[in-house]
Amino acid sequence: MDIQRFTALALLALASASAVSAEPDAGERKFIRQGMGEGEVVLKIGPPDHEAVHRAVRGQPEEKSWTYFPHPRDPQTLTVIRFHAGRVAEVERKISR
Repeated sequence: MDIQRFTALALLALASASAVSAEPDAGERKFIRQGMGEGEVVLKIGPPDHEAVHRAVRGQPEEKSWTYFPHPRDPQTLTVIRFHAGRVAEVERKISR
């Protein structure tokens, strides 16, 4: 019983470590779609390079945008994601040279 418990704990620790160390893929930026939550976006493509809050009024949905600068896995493309109430409202991808 102790060996089974140890094995289960060891496997759980390995799975947790690999999930945490998995780096977001900038190539996934083109797959961000309307309706996705902020957490899902961060898991897929990582934290933004810049964040701007456009509206933060008590009792009303927050509006903000996240900007992702060009990256070797997504070269020459500036990605701006606009959120309304924590959900993707719009995705804009601009070619930047």
